Amino acid sequence: MPARKTSTFWYYMARLVFGVAGWKLGEIRNPEIKKSVMIAAPHTSNWDLIIARAAFYLMDVDVRFTVKKEWTENWALGWLVKAIGALPVDRSRNNSLVDGMVKLFNEHDELVILITPEGTRAFQPRWRKGYYFAALNAHVPIRLGYLDYARKEAGIGEAVYPTGDYEADEAKIKAFYRTKTGRFPEKGVR
Repeated sequence: MPARKTSTFWYYMARLVFGVAGWKLGEIRNPEIKKSVMIAAPHTSNWDLIIARAAFYLMDVDVRFTVKKEWTENWALGWLVKAIGALPVDRSRNNSLVDGMVKLFNEHDELVILITPEGTRAFQPRWRKGYYFAALNAHVPIRLGYLDYARKEAGIGEAVYPTGDYEADEAKIKAFYRTKTGRFPEKGVR
């Protein structure tokens, strides 16, 4: 059996969070995939990061996520943000986040980057496309991480391999998420 990627401390913290909040793990598809863009949806609450981060620790999936670099430079919480997987992004420059993510995938043998394609906790009929083109250009699959508040269940659905037909692939992805309920259902995927 391979060694756990998750430290013992974070694993037991995640078990505590799940136990107190009453959550459970659901399906975990394609655990053998070493590189992917992991979508986190529906994203309707600030609690999503806490529950999702705990779920990924329990699933032993070493996810990373992008944040404004100012979050990692904060003297009080920067260490914690980095410890739970933050990848700082300088948004003051005119640089391409997609190109930056492709570069990261090319530099690592194993990397899972967590993205919220809605880009906000409010209802968003159009998702940002960066997650898709990062996966397409890096030749990695898109994995469907989910939080279903109705069932208090977290998991990972089937991997979607980008074909280059954004509309068709996005329709398939959104069909999966329409079966999941966010903390605030009115803000979820339609």
